[in-house]
Amino acid sequence: MTVIMNDEAFEKKGFKISTDKNLLNVDVIYDYLNNESYWAKGIPRQKMAKAIENSMCFGIYLNHEQVGFARVVSDNATFAYICDVFVLPVYRGKGLSKWLIQTIVKHPDLKGLRRWSLATLDAHNLYNQFGFSPLSRPENWMEIFTPYIKPQ
Repeated sequence: MTVIMNDEAFEKKGFKISTDKNLLNVDVIYDYLNNESYWAKGIPRQKMAKAIENSMCFGIYLNHEQVGFARVVSDNATFAYICDVFVLPVYRGKGLSKWLIQTIVKHPDLKGLRRWSLATLDAHNLYNQFGFSPLSRPENWMEIFTPYIKPQ
């Protein structure tokens, strides 16, 4: 299901959010994640393409140009992990990231989930507005962390 989210205030300025993967500009997404993000530097392009293919993706567009992005990994029933969230630097400070997260947590396919998660180094204030908080039981969580993915 493709969802196009419009908000009157942003629509007047030409912005829209869509889950239509055909609209995604993978070059813009890969360039930002590989070169600008702290969490995905050096990610192989084919890994990013596979991640996009297997995720629910939300693109922010201004006049059909990609200006922001987020991925959600979910079973659409109980759990969702929000990742790879960004707004290009020139478009920051306009409320777009807030609108993006609001759109994600209100998406019809993601309603009624038991758990949402994400990881952030510096955007706690953004996510707190939507009910995110530090893990309630961090001792229950485990991970395998392999930040430097080798091409296959």
